[in-house]
Amino acid sequence: MPSDSMDDIELKNIQMQMASSRSLSRDDPTIEEIRVETDRGCLLVAVQGSRNKPAILTYHDLGLNYISCFQAFFNFSEMRALLENFCVYHVNAPGQEEGAVPLPEDYEYPTMDELAAQLNFVLSHFGLRSVIGLGVGAGGNVLARLALGHPDKVEALCLINVVSTQAGWIEWGYQKLNARYLKSRGMTQGVLDYLMWHHFGRGTEERNHDLVQVYRSYFERCVQPGNLARFIDSYIRRTDLNMTRCTDANRKEGLTLSMPVMNITGALSPHVDDTVTLNSRLDPTNSSWMKISDCGMVLEEQPSKISEALRLFLQGLGYAVRVGRKRISTSSSVEGKCT
Repeated sequence: MPSDSMDDIELKNIQMQMASSRSLSRDDPTIEEIRVETDRGCLLVAVQGSRNKPAILTYHDLGLNYISCFQAFFNFSEMRALLENFCVYHVNAPGQEEGAVPLPEDYEYPTMDELAAQLNFVLSHFGLRSVIGLGVGAGGNVLARLALGHPDKVEALCLINVVSTQAGWIEWGYQKLNARYLKSRGMTQGVLDYLMWHHFGRGTEERNHDLVQVYRSYFERCVQPGNLARFIDSYIRRTDLNMTRCTDANRKEGLTLSMPVMNITGALSPHVDDTVTLNSRLDPTNSSWMKISDCGMVLEEQPSKISEALRLFLQGLGYAVRVGRKRISTSSSVEGKCT
């Protein structure tokens, strides 16, 4: 019995180490980083996969970049299989990439609409006629703006914890204070706590202590505070997406997103209500809403469920996604929610 007990402890320790080492570092030789010139300066785009495959375009949330937001998820075993079928273009917001130098004092950070417009330069640079968008938080808001302005360039959207309305007074006040501290004092404890809440929601220490420590350390060591402050300022000045679900059979074009949309949130995320609002503004015939249990930062905490949902979503678009592993045990419930 003691021997069996020790074996169980060792197995759990192995799992914990794997979760912690879903690295937040630039250590993937299969990813090529490319600078793309736009009308508002350069963007760092990381390309993962063969460029002759259909394109997935990702955009990260506040305080993150392509490494800290997407690298661990796309390194997940079942997502590796998906990469055999697609090429992923990870876009970093200006000055948010790892190792970024402080933006010049006279640099005027793009608005959310201007960040969306920059993506046209990315598509043109790589010769992409259309993309499938995968965006988290602020990045999802940017991709939604691109889709509203250029529906012919976005084939489908997967949006995670996305807000479609303008900032309320409480959010505006907290984020304005965070931006001020980031500019004057750097990454303070208050800003750090807010970022952890923004991404993980409540009860983070209890449910995934090691993962929380990884991100706390990342925010403290790897984020350029002044650049993040500018991104936050742009985000809290965002305008409403002005989308409306139209029940009229003779609906007007452009009232809402015309392409298929998978709208996802975590049950413990502080953005659940925002995703419900977004869902109420989408066309129910081409959209689905999913709430993933026991998590806030869904890509990190529930990668198996999200990878399965994404695979089913892509298959619904007509892509024959080959997967070598059997379906996860929760596939039946996920499949029932995806269209």
